[in-house]
Amino acid sequence: MNIENIISLAISKAVERLYGAAAAGNQVLLQPTKKEFEGDLTVVTFAFAKVSGNVPEQVGQALGTALLQDCPVVGAFNVVKGFLNLSLKQSYWVSLLNEITSQEQYGIQQPAENAPLMMVEYSSPNTNKPLHLGHIRNNLLGYSIAEIQKANGWRVVKTNIVNDRGIHICKSMLAWQLFGQGETPATSGQKGDHLVGKYYVIFDREYKKQVAQLMAGGQSEEDAKKNAPLIQQAQQMLLAWEKGDTAIINLWKTMNQWVYDGFDITYRALGVDFDKIYYESDTYLTGKEEVERGLTTGIFYRRADGSVWADLTGDGLDEKLLLRSDGTSVYMTQDIGTAKLRYNDFPIDKMVYVVGNEQNYHFQILAVLLDKLGYAWGKNLVHFSYGMVELPEGKMKSREGTVVDADDLLEEMITTAREASQELGKLDECTPQEAESITRMVGLSALKYFILKVDPRKNMTFNPKESIDFNGNTGPFIQYTHARIKSILRRVTAQNLTITPVKTDIDISIKERYLIRLLTQYPAVVGEAGKNFSPALIANYAYELAKEYNQFYHDYPILREENSDLKNFRLALSENVSRVIRSAMGLLGIDVPDKM
Repeated sequence: MNIENIISLAISKAVERLYGAAAAGNQVLLQPTKKEFEGDLTVVTFAFAKVSGNVPEQVGQALGTALLQDCPVVGAFNVVKGFLNLSLKQSYWVSLLNEITSQEQYGIQQPAENAPLMMVEYSSPNTNKPLHLGHIRNNLLGYSIAEIQKANGWRVVKTNIVNDRGIHICKSMLAWQLFGQGETPATSGQKGDHLVGKYYVIFDREYKKQVAQLMAGGQSEEDAKKNAPLIQQAQQMLLAWEKGDTAIINLWKTMNQWVYDGFDITYRALGVDFDKIYYESDTYLTGKEEVERGLTTGIFYRRADGSVWADLTGDGLDEKLLLRSDGTSVYMTQDIGTAKLRYNDFPIDKMVYVVGNEQNYHFQILAVLLDKLGYAWGKNLVHFSYGMVELPEGKMKSREGTVVDADDLLEEMITTAREASQELGKLDECTPQEAESITRMVGLSALKYFILKVDPRKNMTFNPKESIDFNGNTGPFIQYTHARIKSILRRVTAQNLTITPVKTDIDISIKERYLIRLLTQYPAVVGEAGKNFSPALIANYAYELAKEYNQFYHDYPILREENSDLKNFRLALSENVSRVIRSAMGLLGIDVPDKM
């Protein structure tokens, strides 16, 4: 039984003994005591004023006195208006620290073999351009959500669906045919995804020129966009691809492989991975088959022009196109096909799609369609809808080549971390190899933490300069705190000291009690982050823990403490703070160095 339950039960018994009335469960309101007041837990006494016939302050005094007598973990109390602040005995907090020390995977539930299976889809790139800042937020959120759910006892499969077909792919292919002169990643020295993305931008540039020329010749903008030779050629290429034209298919495979090779480099640098990758070129035909099945069973209907639709007005939604009149598929069809293939591959209990909030309505429809088609997890799928990420300068545009390239940003972050670390002297005691490893960790931490600390459902602005700060709410600050503790622990080893279980009769400070209280909250934070799909809860908890530890470090001696029992306690406390920081940051996909 946790401490909140122990105190709640003791309060219920005290109310019944003092006032002859049973306290309902919802009347016992407990909350952590605010930092400006003395105490660990606060009881709201207003709820008992009526049953007692006394004012809240009198109720607080009576309950506090009763708890001192009857509840062995309560050591003191004070009353502030209608709030009873309880201070737990120091021996209780020390025993909790010893309990935390004894747990090898504190705060983490290891999934059982028969645990329910959650599939998390993230990344979902197109093969006509490299990954950019928006993809970074998607990948970081998806990876972290998967790790957090594993820590909550789920078995997790991480998947990626690659959009490798469609008119946008043909635009890059056509531009390369017309303007590429046989250029390859090997001959150009460019990563394959960058090279293909270059031709996507070239297509858009040349297409706009053609549209402008047609408009100058008297055509409307709408007609000019339809009649421009480039777009018509791209559409013909798409039709040739769908008919299996050998030359087009071979070009498509070649250029897509360039992109996949480039993606793999970026994924490794970012520290994310996948258990299974699906490709829309493999799933769209399965989706069409599922739509035909739904048509046969009466779930969908065909209009006079031959197009296939789902009438979802009875579900509070609109009618949804599933197959065009020419038989070609839409995105929804492809998602249905991907869902079926996944369901065949894995015994999914819950499906989580990490996709931006501009697709909210799409996933409302998908959930209903999958449920109608008989997929058990369909109606309860989770669309993890996150906000967009922008730069201080504003939005990014892929076609115009104004996106922030993921690879460039990663290198910029590492370079900035190197410069900041050198300026502050944080690499002075490191070998060149250690310095390079640490600067990479710090740069990636700055990027990942800055993005993940924000409520994922909110739009955000990423500011690289603000993300690398060794004194603020940043990844590098938390990393430095961990490295500081590891430095202390190395000196413990050098002095042949051993950290042993802490004696429960030592006298500890309010700040030390608060640090233990923060440590005890870690399992609940992990649970809440899993329930709400929110890496931000983990990130901000890690910062709070690091911030409080640094204040403790400046106020209290550790290795210089003369009382051996108190020194042992502070070392045990420090060691557990470093363990929890490493664990929490790991759930965010962030490494913490032992030296900085």
